[in-house]
Amino acid sequence: MNLSKHDPETEMELDMTSMIDVVFLLIIFFMVITDMTQADLEELQLPVAENAVADKPDPNEWRPIVNIKIDGSILVKRELLYDPENPDDYKQLREYLNTVAKRMKPDKDNPALPGEALLIRADMNTPFKYVQKVMEQCGYKGIQIWKIQFAAAEEPEENGQS
Repeated sequence: MNLSKHDPETEMELDMTSMIDVVFLLIIFFMVITDMTQADLEELQLPVAENAVADKPDPNEWRPIVNIKIDGSILVKRELLYDPENPDDYKQLREYLNTVAKRMKPDKDNPALPGEALLIRADMNTPFKYVQKVMEQCGYKGIQIWKIQFAAAEEPEENGQS
């Protein structure tokens, strides 16, 4: 007695090749996108802020970010713009800041100046002289970025308190 309800002569096989191709393309797409969203941020241990406003940037808006590592190296989107081994060469950083200043929207009160802020992220153990140098470069003629924000970590919540 044959309990099978399908006819072996009319049975079709599915070709899974195109489905596998689509799955691999989706995996590659999400891997690339995930990396791009974090390209601006370096792995830094930020100083803890006692009083600060939560930073909730609009993901659709462009935002200039400068990262300063503990050794004083300055990076933007994982590209080294200043190497502390060559302490007098801030040329690449100035070129980047000049490009940033031109891309920023003008200030409402003084259209000759950029009106947006530059975010500086520095490791909590970075000597201040490197942060000061970035601020100094912002004041050069042609750049004149006068709005600066500093990144800080949130103070960890203590367990057991309401």
